[in-house]
Amino acid sequence: MQQLLIIGFVWPEPNSSAAGGRMLQLISLFKEEGYSITFASPAQDSDFMVDLKEYGVDKKSIALNCSSFDLFVKELNPNVVLFDRFMMEEQFGWRVAENCPNALRLLDTEDLHCLRLARQKAFKENRLFQTSDLMTEEVAKREIASILRCDLSLMISEFEMELLTTTFKIDKSLLYYLPFLLEPITVTTFKKLPSFEEREDFVFVGNFLHEPNWNAVQYLNETIWPLIRKQLPQAVLNVYGAYPSQKVLQLHQPKEGFLIKGRAPKAQDVVSSARVVLAPLRFGAGVKGKLIEAMQCGTPSITTTIGAESMHGDLPWNGLITDSPEVFANEAVQLYNDKKSWIEAQYNGLAIINQRYSKALFEEDFKKQILFLQDNLQQHRLTNFIGAMLLHHTLSSTKYMSRWIEVKNK
Repeated sequence: MQQLLIIGFVWPEPNSSAAGGRMLQLISLFKEEGYSITFASPAQDSDFMVDLKEYGVDKKSIALNCSSFDLFVKELNPNVVLFDRFMMEEQFGWRVAENCPNALRLLDTEDLHCLRLARQKAFKENRLFQTSDLMTEEVAKREIASILRCDLSLMISEFEMELLTTTFKIDKSLLYYLPFLLEPITVTTFKKLPSFEEREDFVFVGNFLHEPNWNAVQYLNETIWPLIRKQLPQAVLNVYGAYPSQKVLQLHQPKEGFLIKGRAPKAQDVVSSARVVLAPLRFGAGVKGKLIEAMQCGTPSITTTIGAESMHGDLPWNGLITDSPEVFANEAVQLYNDKKSWIEAQYNGLAIINQRYSKALFEEDFKKQILFLQDNLQQHRLTNFIGAMLLHHTLSSTKYMSRWIEVKNK
């Protein structure tokens, strides 16, 4: 039986963020191939993490800058190691390479952190983002180095794949497009969802530890929601999200129909009962789990260019995409009131899920890619000299910094 070691940035919380759901999809994929899976993380346990035992996965707590990991990974001797975001590859990649040199090293990027941060910086400086901004972004240097050191990086966004190959000149053989892996939705299942008449209110769902979500809620509160309420005086916006801080809770304004609800017991239930999802994201990266969830729940959405990036290909959106707050508000009202437009948008979402995110479209090719790389790992690494060079210098620098920290901590 092949062994997969996942080194997680946090323990999976699928009800808190799309990243948690994505991780469970990857676990399911490897489980189907008969892998024995161990999930290790230096993170503290949380009240909302899944019970990995229920998924047939062994749980292991590991420490940063500690040689105990070397003993653990050498004994486990995994065939494949999956790093959950580049920060985990930075911490543990050199230890894996040194103790298990024949293990296939995969990186799940989730989204390009450097792109999200560069866009956020440009937004806060009140200017348009340019790809040249990435060249001065410190995180870009770290993240790109991590991608180059790995044998394959899993990308969730076609836009980000294009960015990596054109702007950073990364060889396509090091990247693999693997979006959310979802079960297709049948028309019969879709028709069982709450109808237009059975739904009410607008909704926003997003983890508040994620800066783009907090900014979007501010934008709704200050700019967009007053425009909607002007046309729909009785309208209500329910804002749900994990880990709301005091500054989020202070936006709760019942008289204005702007309700901060905190963590949703089950996000799909609140999205399914709403008539329209509002997601005015002004910066960010990757593919937005909240908008995927809206489509699965048959709930049309209004979002921005950033929000819909790489999500729908040539297919029509399940609602509207606009960067104008006035158009955003007007279209939200129109979609909320017009049953015909609402149903059309709903079926657009069904088409996007089934034609772009169906698990069956990707799973077999991905499994073949993993087997191919395992059978040709030495040759694959020989064609990635820059990655080998970066790994060499990581072993010569990060390794001894980590050793120093370990001794210092003792």
